[in-house]
Amino acid sequence: MGKATGFMEFSRKVTSAETPKDRIKHFNEFHQPLSMEDRRCQGARCMECGVPFCQSGMILGGMTSGCPLKNLIPEWNDLLYRGNMKQSLSRLMKTNNFPEFTGRVCPAPCEAACTCGLNGDPVTIKENEYAIIEYGYENGYVKPEPPTHRTGKTVAVIGSGPSGLAAADQLNKRGHSVTVFERSDRIGGLLMYGIPNMKLEKQFIDRRVNLMKEEGVAFITNANVGENYKAEELLAGFDSVILACGASNPRDIKAPGREAGGIYFAVDFLTAATKDLLNAGTTTAAKVGSYTITAKGRKVLVIGGGDTGNDCVGTSIRQGAKSVIQLEMMPKAPDQRAEDNPWPQWPKVCKTDYGQEEAIDKFGNDPRVYQTTVKEFIADEKGNVCKVITVCLESKFDEAAKRFNMVPVAGSEKELEIDLVLIAAGFLGTQSYVAEAFGVELDGRTNVRTEGGSYKTNVDKVFVTGDMHRGQSLVVWAVWEGREAARAVDEALIGYSNL
Repeated sequence: MGKATGFMEFSRKVTSAETPKDRIKHFNEFHQPLSMEDRRCQGARCMECGVPFCQSGMILGGMTSGCPLKNLIPEWNDLLYRGNMKQSLSRLMKTNNFPEFTGRVCPAPCEAACTCGLNGDPVTIKENEYAIIEYGYENGYVKPEPPTHRTGKTVAVIGSGPSGLAAADQLNKRGHSVTVFERSDRIGGLLMYGIPNMKLEKQFIDRRVNLMKEEGVAFITNANVGENYKAEELLAGFDSVILACGASNPRDIKAPGREAGGIYFAVDFLTAATKDLLNAGTTTAAKVGSYTITAKGRKVLVIGGGDTGNDCVGTSIRQGAKSVIQLEMMPKAPDQRAEDNPWPQWPKVCKTDYGQEEAIDKFGNDPRVYQTTVKEFIADEKGNVCKVITVCLESKFDEAAKRFNMVPVAGSEKELEIDLVLIAAGFLGTQSYVAEAFGVELDGRTNVRTEGGSYKTNVDKVFVTGDMHRGQSLVVWAVWEGREAARAVDEALIGYSNL
């Protein structure tokens, strides 16, 4: 259980970050790992509780509490504390295919549910996970382990995000021959182009993909199934097909003037910025189709207050934005837990993320404006956005719908000079052309329909996983979905599964 009195002897200590002034000069990760001695002390803080909520993966109050992967957190924290890094890595990999990804980008619902956090500071579970997997790579513990036998069964995975990669990894370990089809030019899906380099450097995705290649997984890029690859051919050529294409329909802002130039979806902006960084090594401009997007010298408006909105803020600052404003429809969350938000629920408190920290440092104020949205976009004589009219929102109960809605406040309009708008308002579900190509049914939220607890679609041999199945969610849920879908496919192919 780590050290019996560790949680009393050692305080929580996290990795240090470069100052905002320094880190906005580059697109690299900016945290400095702790020494192994300090990291072992952090492992010693884990109490191995009688009921380890950290690994529960429950939904409480509509939010995730604990790790959806059921990671064996107390076990590998204990092994970390004792310096048994090889065994610690083994227990970590037992439930998580890609700790190097989740250790970087997961919001750590495990830590929010840590018992130490009930009356103090939680264990640094996420950073411990990161330290264990990186130690494994550095010391040769993570190496190709191709299956010793092949089953003769073939599986096509459509999409190479975290869910598709997890499904492919599991099925390959079982001995099936797996081919992953990715419509983009690089493998990784959301990990590659939806998450900026400063949160997840792309060399670490390539490192894992190369390992999977050595283990026998085949990857095909620029393969847009439903367009340049026909669904019928895949159904005929493979024993099973897994759809892992994500929930990639961005939610739009329906306001007058939306057709003006200079208004982009956040995912297009982030994708283009990463492509430009990887292809040319530049940091100031990127292309979407025939358009060049750059925040350099621009007055940027980000619509959306979530992680993607924050990523747009951080990317815009690195590109040299003149100013950045971030609109959030909902009220500001409290700084401390409310009484109706008890532990171990996810804490609904105000979080200032890296992009907002950088905006505060650079411009002298928090970029977030709460309970506000765009009422109208105004274009200049060239048809490009030059101003927006914003309006404040308030919560009112809708008797017909029997719920509270955010509605405009009359007379609260304001005019802002803006010449680049990035819409980061979330996603709505599956892109229809993929679903139509395979003939799978969609539910009311445009996710692919399955029976409760199942990953099998209405089409024979076709399974679904990840955001395409559950809607927009966390990377850690995507990995869980991929593992569960792989088990369902394995059972269909063999008759049973030991995954």
